[in-house]
Amino acid sequence: MKKINIKGVIVSNDDAWIYDLFDVEHTSPNDIIEALDNAENDELEVVINSPGGNVFAGSEIYTALKDYAGKVTTKIVGIAASMGSVIAMAGDTVKVSPTAQIMIHNVSNITQGDYRDMEHSSDVLKNMNKSIASAYRNKSGLEENELLAMMDNETWLNAEQAKEKGFADEVMFESNQLVASASESPMIPQQVINKIRNMQDKFKRPVESPKGEDQSDILMAKFNLLKLKGDVNE
Repeated sequence: MKKINIKGVIVSNDDAWIYDLFDVEHTSPNDIIEALDNAENDELEVVINSPGGNVFAGSEIYTALKDYAGKVTTKIVGIAASMGSVIAMAGDTVKVSPTAQIMIHNVSNITQGDYRDMEHSSDVLKNMNKSIASAYRNKSGLEENELLAMMDNETWLNAEQAKEKGFADEVMFESNQLVASASESPMIPQQVINKIRNMQDKFKRPVESPKGEDQSDILMAKFNLLKLKGDVNE
């Protein structure tokens, strides 16, 4: 079985290099098409954690997965929102983590002009909503009117709700297998992460830094991390 990750925002091929430049997680159609070519029609597992993004890029990815000759299993491990949820519907089997969410909503854009432009834009958006709803309908079997109403209301579905509504075939794992422990696995506070990010160049230097260089910030950050792990006490 081959694995493909669809993570981060869904972007067009033309914009992908900009996201690369700023090291922002993203997926473009070319990423998926290349991965599908390399998969050689083997069974495919598509792991999804995406808030959505560009409608047409997402449509291209959805279509490429639906057109793939091998079996496709999509696994929602975090969030599948907007076009991320559309892409998830491409799976022959859709699995969702018990901690994950699916979100569906209307297409949006930015329009300027007179009332004719606004009316035209409204018609275009309604038409695109119907196109997206068709992907949900093909998977869930729900009627278009119900799906469009759910999209109007920006509907969030947990794993069980997604299965009940037909957006997912299976909820991954058993609930009694999940463990959430603040004491055993403390998360690093965001302010510490931000500080370490700002000092990442210093962390990459050799342990024996130039004589006289002030290492107090680094030492304090490391000390705070050790406190979080419980390795030191105040």
